[in-house]
Amino acid sequence: MDHIGIDVHKRESQIYILAESGEVIERRIRTEPERFAAVLGTRPRARILIEASTDSEWVARCLDALGHEVIVADPNFAPMYATRTRKVKIDRRDTRALAEACLLGAYHPAHRLSDPQRHVRGRLGVRDALVRTRTRYISLIRALLRQHGYRVPSGSAGSVSDRLGRMQAPNLQSCHLACHKAIAHRRARPKSN
Repeated sequence: MDHIGIDVHKRESQIYILAESGEVIERRIRTEPERFAAVLGTRPRARILIEASTDSEWVARCLDALGHEVIVADPNFAPMYATRTRKVKIDRRDTRALAEACLLGAYHPAHRLSDPQRHVRGRLGVRDALVRTRTRYISLIRALLRQHGYRVPSGSAGSVSDRLGRMQAPNLQSCHLACHKAIAHRRARPKSN
């Protein structure tokens, strides 16, 4: 069985193949499904080791679909790079170290999420970003109004727009309208399942 190390990057990835015959093949390709298929699609089933990263999951799924055994490894597991010189980090050295770690079994697999888990995690990430943005808007609006001597009554984030609407601030009408529109536009009310 061939053992392959891939250093995945946003635009280009480095591939190091230790063929069962002893042959060594090194390639640098664009990080695209079509390029992985062109380079690795016709090769016999291989064991491939890649580091966990932002792009590692889709790359692993792409390689899985090509029929290879893919291991996403924890990049903080020091023994995985035992054969690499630590002085200078170079993609070619990294991929060689990954391929050798793959051959020796010197890696610690990272947890891979299932499709439903990834979907839930994505939704939670979006919800978190929306809530944080709403909170920043509310804090900014409160600070702007306090500079003019006004205080927004306390209450839930969901009712801040209503509380702003009830405030009597005749000389701050334009600020009030801008604040009200910002809150109404960015209101994050996630659906509960």
